[in-house]
Amino acid sequence: MPNCEFRIAATCWQHRGFAGFRIGFRNSIFGIASAIDIRLSVFAILLGWLCLAPAALFAAAPPPSLIVIVGAPGEEDYANVFKESAAAWLAAAKSAKTDAVAIVAEADKPDSRDRLQSALLSATNSPADLWLAFVGHGTFNGKEAKFNLPGPDISATELSEWLKPLKRRVILVQGASASGPFINRLSASNRIIITATRSGSEQNYARFGINAANALTNSLSDVDQDGQNSALEVFLAASRMTTEWYKSEGRLTTEHPLIDDNGDGRGTPADWFQGLRVVKKSTDGALADGLRANQVFIVPSEFEASLTLEQRQWRDAKEIEIARLRDRKATMPEAEYLAALEKLLLELSRFYGELEKKADVAPSKVGGT
Repeated sequence: MPNCEFRIAATCWQHRGFAGFRIGFRNSIFGIASAIDIRLSVFAILLGWLCLAPAALFAAAPPPSLIVIVGAPGEEDYANVFKESAAAWLAAAKSAKTDAVAIVAEADKPDSRDRLQSALLSATNSPADLWLAFVGHGTFNGKEAKFNLPGPDISATELSEWLKPLKRRVILVQGASASGPFINRLSASNRIIITATRSGSEQNYARFGINAANALTNSLSDVDQDGQNSALEVFLAASRMTTEWYKSEGRLTTEHPLIDDNGDGRGTPADWFQGLRVVKKSTDGALADGLRANQVFIVPSEFEASLTLEQRQWRDAKEIEIARLRDRKATMPEAEYLAALEKLLLELSRFYGELEKKADVAPSKVGGT
């Protein structure tokens, strides 16, 4: 259907703010028909320089909050690494003007559990995303995974109970060893869970944690070149750095990170992704992991930060609709699929077109710094 494909691409050209910023940079996720991909990719390269970053038209969505939990290091070498990781998380939060709380383990003050529980109790009434970064060691006794703290450790089951009152979206990055079971306990529809390991049996020191911290603001993590690193991009970059370290050292890999954002409690490894899109499918037809994680940023771009909460939610829902449509592509007549795709693209295109009309700013490059 070449005419229909051209019509979709030409429509996106008319709405340059949308094509350059969203479709061009996100077509690798949605996997739109290859002919359309080619056209949109070319347009994205040209249009990315022409997009207008909208001004804050209404009250911008509140920035996310961050709680960094630094566990018991055990050895001085690990203490230095944990300090570096925590500093990277806090620096990222500061650059985004994000509220951040650091709970750092102290041998003579075994109150980290109480401080974390208190911080979570205080975090229940915000619509903003809540990021939890666990920096430290973990253990697994065959039944329960725990994060090591001075005094009593915190288990995945306990943390699950503490998170239940929160109605906001939670992004949890568990960078400790033996952290895989945290996915099984914490997975839910409004959560993104990232772990350093795929199981509790991977109990050696996990390098994924420091790699994730270093990937937060690294421009090399920005796969789609939209000027911000999503939770998915951080996961993929940290996973790649972890794998490369074991290869360069000639060591057996003892950690296999996972990401879960569809609530099925299984998690997906980095090698299931090609770019930002999962290329392997689960047998039960569940929506792939990674789609929602690629809509979440601890340091959003100027464009992203200018959107209201309602605008973000509407945009994100439409992107998920496109992803679900793509999953049904093989079962649909081509004309029906392309018509449905065009309808969704036009809705998004009009959305960005309206933002551009109301933006009172000079043209700028969107998609890089």
